[in-house]
Amino acid sequence: MVAQAHPEPLDRRVPLVDPPATIQQITESVAAPMEWKAPLGWWLFLAGSLSCLGIWLGSVGYLFWTGTGVWGVNNPVGWGFDIVNFVWWVGIGHAGTLISAVLFLFRQKWRTSINRFSEAMTLFAVVCALSFPTIHIGRAWLLYWVMPIPNQMAVWPNFRSPLLWDVFAVSVYGSVSALFWFVGLIPDLATMRDRATKKWQQLFYGVLALGWRSSHRHWQHYEVAYLLLAGLATPLVLSVHSVVSFDFAVSQIPGWHTTIFPPYFVAGAIFSGFGMVMTLMIIARSIFKLEHLVTRHHIENMAKVTLLTGSLVGYAYAMEFFVAWYSGNPYERFTFINRMFGPYWWAYWSMIFCNVVVPQALWFQSVRRNLGVLFVISILVNVGMWFERYVIVLTLARDTLPSSWGSYSPTIFDFSTYLGTFGIFFTFFTLFVRFLPMVAIAEVKAVLPEANPHHDDGHHAAHGGH
Repeated sequence: MVAQAHPEPLDRRVPLVDPPATIQQITESVAAPMEWKAPLGWWLFLAGSLSCLGIWLGSVGYLFWTGTGVWGVNNPVGWGFDIVNFVWWVGIGHAGTLISAVLFLFRQKWRTSINRFSEAMTLFAVVCALSFPTIHIGRAWLLYWVMPIPNQMAVWPNFRSPLLWDVFAVSVYGSVSALFWFVGLIPDLATMRDRATKKWQQLFYGVLALGWRSSHRHWQHYEVAYLLLAGLATPLVLSVHSVVSFDFAVSQIPGWHTTIFPPYFVAGAIFSGFGMVMTLMIIARSIFKLEHLVTRHHIENMAKVTLLTGSLVGYAYAMEFFVAWYSGNPYERFTFINRMFGPYWWAYWSMIFCNVVVPQALWFQSVRRNLGVLFVISILVNVGMWFERYVIVLTLARDTLPSSWGSYSPTIFDFSTYLGTFGIFFTFFTLFVRFLPMVAIAEVKAVLPEANPHHDDGHHAAHGGH
């Protein structure tokens, strides 16, 4: 072993692959879940996911038959679980684009083992999110009205409606994320095509690989396309949830009409997205024996980003109260005092505990490297972020006219629809880990010691070796 002038302590080194793996070992580890016979646990998880998906179909079918009166929305709380869950799912999908595009542009190599996983999670979360604007309009068969397509009645959408902005923002975000995800998959799909022993696998992976042969010309075009897509996707990290925040910020309701919402929502989206990535990655890392690819270093870096964004969210909470006090507006002051001590105080303090208090434990390295504690923290983060959206919507319960005050109580159909979206998410997720590479094989190979970044032949061999 070569001595170093100033060796780092063992626990502070940055093992990109630990223990060091060969190119062949990486391919075998990632391909194993796709080549093994599906275990009983996978079938049971898929059955549970399909059951939740059935609950969603039943709930939505009853909603279409009966109307939105089956939900708990009322006057004055005209928005309920549908908007809360829409914003929550969009937030979940933010970590994927951040890990893949933004960290790629900053040349952060630690993203390589987790980017494919988070990209897939983004797509599934966007599908869940888009289901809510589809069903909360009541008449889903008229959904085409939100698109700028005139019909025989010359009906045009209201371009001044932030709900229409949501449709465009999230649709563009989902489209670019899907394209970015698929382009990154192409080299790995070619690897699986060449390893396939069954005819249907050769056909399936062969069609998706688009004729990839790992030539120098292919890699040249691939890297240019990947870089351009990363540059295109990066502004979406900021724009999409900023537009979603306009659902609230462009209104005149006290507590909503504030300029802090766009950056506050973006920070919260990345916060919740990293929480979900950690939750799923810790489980998959253990089940599929990926400890040598997804190391504690990767998990610790995700914990650090979670701590940073959680601190930004806590700062935003404090600034909301400061602005309400500094503005001298009694209605703004009442809104925030009511959040703390009104009838929904339990939701507000649950939010503060999960989003502000719990992440402070991540200041300690012993916590950031303890997978059990991180797993609990990651779940609490998303519980807290759901309560945040719930608290914002429940501002409607008490407005500036006490005679119109009301309350909101979700019904069984609110809960079943929300539960059903987990069925959508986990059904896609279960199929993904079974039939597609959950770790970017080519990108992980590129950070191995054998892949010399100063030598083109070594670089492409590391990417293209099967």
